[in-house]
Amino acid sequence: MGSFKGHALPGTLFLLVGAWHVWSAAARYASAGGPAGFRLRVWNPVDFLGAPPALRHLELYVVAGGAFLDMCVEVLYSTHLRIFAPGGGVNPAHLNDLEHGGMLLMFFLFGALALLSQKTRYLPLTEGALCLVAATAFTAELLLFYFHSTTHQGLEGYYHYLLVVLIGLCVVSTVLGALLPESFPVDLASGVLITLQGLWFYQTAFTLYGSMLPKGCQRDADANIECHGHAAEERAEQLANFQFFAYVFLVFAYTLGCYAVAAAKYGHPDLRTMHATTMEWRDNGANGHELGGSSAPSLEEGAI
Repeated sequence: MGSFKGHALPGTLFLLVGAWHVWSAAARYASAGGPAGFRLRVWNPVDFLGAPPALRHLELYVVAGGAFLDMCVEVLYSTHLRIFAPGGGVNPAHLNDLEHGGMLLMFFLFGALALLSQKTRYLPLTEGALCLVAATAFTAELLLFYFHSTTHQGLEGYYHYLLVVLIGLCVVSTVLGALLPESFPVDLASGVLITLQGLWFYQTAFTLYGSMLPKGCQRDADANIECHGHAAEERAEQLANFQFFAYVFLVFAYTLGCYAVAAAKYGHPDLRTMHATTMEWRDNGANGHELGGSSAPSLEEGAI
C-alpha cells in the first residue's frame, strides 16, 4: 500500500461499502417503523425498488472480489513475483506488500464466508457470528496499521495514526453489533466509520503520494516525507486534523440526508406516529412550563 493506488483501491472498497451501509441502515430503520422492528445487519442485500434477485448479494461480491483484486495487486503486481530472495527465504524488500496481502486476505475470507453462509446450507452463520468475523478482519487491519504508525515517522506516521483510530472504532462498532443486534445507532455508526475510513485512505493517498503534499514538506527519492523544521511539520499535522474533521462533517451531512430521504420514501406509519407523538409531548411540556404546570402527572396524582 506504499503507493497512490495501494491506498486508493482499498479506499474505494471501504467508501462504497460504507456509504451503502449507511443508506441501508437508515432505510431499514425507516421501513421497520422504529426501534421495535429493527435488526442490525453486518451486510445489506440489494432487495428494494424491484432489484433482480441476482443483485441481492452484490455487497458481498464487492467485498470478496475487491479484497481479492487488491490482494493480487499487493502480492503479485507490487512484488513483481519476486517474493523469495535469491539466497532463500522471503524477500525483505517486499515484506510490506505481503503484510498488506495478509490483511486483505481477512476481508476476502469475510466476504467468502458470508456468501457461503447465505447461498449454501453447509455453513449457516448467524448475523452475530458474521459480525465477529468482520471484527477479526478489522483487527488484522488494526494491528497492521498500528505497527505501520510506529515505524513511519513524521507526517506519514500521523496520517497512519488517524487511520488507526478509525480502524479501532470499526472494531468496537462491529463487536457491539454482535452484542446489540437491535441497535440502530450501532449499525449506523459502523457504516459511518467504514465510510470515513475509505475517505481517509483517499486523503492519505493524495497527501503522501499525490499532489496535496503540504507546503514546507517534500518527498525524497525513497518516497519518504520530510518536513523542513518543526513548524512545517506542525502545520502539516494541523492541516491533517482539519481534513479529518471536514470528512467527519461531510459524512455527518450524508448520513442526515440518507435518513431524511429514507424516512420520506420508506417511512413506516408507526415511525411517523412515534415522531408526531414525541413532538406533541414536547409541545405540551413546553406549554405546561409556560403556564407554570407540567404535562406529566405527578407521583401524587398517579398514586392509587
